[in-house]
Parts: sequence; C-alpha cells; structure tokens
Amino acid sequence: MVTSDTSGQLEEALERVHATGPERLGRLSNHAPMVVEALAARGQAGAVHRWLDLYRDKLEDFPDRVAPVTDDNWRSALGDVRRAADWIDHFSRTLDERPWRSVLAEWWPRLLPGMYGGATHPVIRVGHAVRTLESGENAPRRAELAHALGYWAARHHTVSGVAALPAAPTAVASLDAVPAIEEGHQGFPDRLAAVRRLPSWAAEVSDPAAARERLTELVRAATHRYATHGHGEPTMLVHAATAPNAVLRTLDSLPGELWAPSLHAAWTASAAVTAMYAPAGPVNYAPASRPSPEDVVERALAHGDEHVIKFADTALDVGDEQALAAAVRAIEMSEPLV
Repeated sequence: MVTSDTSGQLEEALERVHATGPERLGRLSNHAPMVVEALAARGQAGAVHRWLDLYRDKLEDFPDRVAPVTDDNWRSALGDVRRAADWIDHFSRTLDERPWRSVLAEWWPRLLPGMYGGATHPVIRVGHAVRTLESGENAPRRAELAHALGYWAARHHTVSGVAALPAAPTAVASLDAVPAIEEGHQGFPDRLAAVRRLPSWAAEVSDPAAARERLTELVRAATHRYATHGHGEPTMLVHAATAPNAVLRTLDSLPGELWAPSLHAAWTASAAVTAMYAPAGPVNYAPASRPSPEDVVERALAHGDEHVIKFADTALDVGDEQALAAAVRAIEMSEPLV
C-alpha cells in the first residue's frame, strides 16, 4: 500500500520544511520531512499540509552557515553539528552535479559508522528520502536527500568499546538477550555511552542476499517486540525498529558489497536502543480488535504524533498481524500531537 502519486503535495511540503533547520532546541530532530513522506507514501498526501500546520511550532529557522565543506576538508567537519548548514550545502551542490545513487554509494560507508548520532534520526531521514526518490525523482526530493545526508554528517557519532556477547540464533532471541544498561543515565548520549555489551547477532554474514534476509528478520522482530516492551519508553523504543528499517529501505539503492556492513550497523543500533530503554519486563498485549492496514494509517494520522506515524509506517512494511498490533500499541501509549 505504498503509493508514488502525491499530486505535488509532498513536494510542496518538503519545500516548506527545507526552509527550517534539521533540529530544534539544539538536540531534538525535525521529524517533519520523515512524517510527510510517510503520509504521502501511505496514500495521505492530502493531509501533509494540515499535519505540518499542527507541527510548525516545533520547527526552527535554518541554521547559520560557518564555512563551506569541501572534498578536501570534509573529514574535519564530520560530526560538527554547528556545520549542519554547510553540510547540507555540500550535498546540495554534489547532488546537482552527480546522480543521487552515486552520491549515496560514496557517502554511505563514510556515514554508516556514525548512524548513532541524533538518536538515529539522520539515517531514518535518509531512508525516507531514498524511498521517495525510488518512486520518482524531482528537485524537492533530491533536496531532501541533501538535507538528510547533511544532517547525518553533522550529527555523525560512532560507537566503540562494546564487548561482544555470545550470539543467539534468531533476532528475537538476540533482542531478548540484550542486557539493559544500569539505572541513572539520562538522555540519549549518556545512555548510549553506557552500552558496554551486546550480542553479536549476524556477525558472520557477508553475503548480500543473506544480509537482506537477516535485516528483514531484525525489523520484524523489533517491530513485534514493541507491543510487549514498548512501555519501557514509548517514544524512544520505536527507533529499535525504525532505524534498521531505514537501512533496509536503502539496500536496493546501494552496491551489494555495502549490504552486510549495513546489516551489522543496523543490528548494533537496534540492540543499543533496546539496551538503553529496556523495561523491567514484558507485558501481554492484544488490541481490542484486529486492525487492518487502513485502520492503522487512519488512526496514526488522527493521533498525529511523529513517532507514532513513523512507527506505523514501519509496521505496515512488516505487514503482519503482530506488527499492526504493535502500531496500535504505540498509538495507545503515546501522547497525541494535539
């Protein structure tokens, strides 16, 4: 139920969003470009401007420029959030000169190790941008990829020093085996720094086809798991599913040799989020009635919360009854936009 017909409304919404910055309050991501893409992809392009009107108080002006990012100095600018505008300018120029898949293939391995910055939102934004480009290329959609890649480069943050625990045979068992961080940590960066041990699930995979299969398994497992574990932190735990799903959406636009490294980075991100926001224990959950995909889309849109909409979009990609139930669980636990 993904559609490419947006009647120009997605493009108009993206142009509105591109006048604003990738963050607000110096730390919170701008979710608008991801949400309007998700709504348009699910047949709700007519609602994107109405949703943006509700979200506009969470938008800030486009940041000031510092100095141009170039092919010679980009390494020194990587991970410097003050250079967000410079990075966006760099990718805007590059995407004007070269095919977008070529630019993505060049920068994906450079950025992939730093997908943990910005609470994984930059890679999620890239995943949405790639999906809409794959359904049809035009200037606003290319501009969105420039903004997404620029945000990722500016928030680039690597993870190191994580010990590998014995692997479990499945993604479900491996997520269950992730040890929770100790109590007392606040905020995503502090919690991420406290992650010290993770199971080494799928570490042996090198074949592209196997990498896709395992990544699909991970997205399904993390989505299903939200229904029983999402109460640990209803907002942040959606990223255990939406971050690896953004990577999965991008695979077909990348060379095959990048698929296995993408799987490994996506696993670490999903497992780390699982560790950072783990509840004391699972709960049994079943929705009051069996939801249909159409029900999930309509309820998520009516609810309006940006994370609810993006998680529902991932649940629809998975598509089975458990995934749709997890989307309903997110709707029930989260505060609505208005």
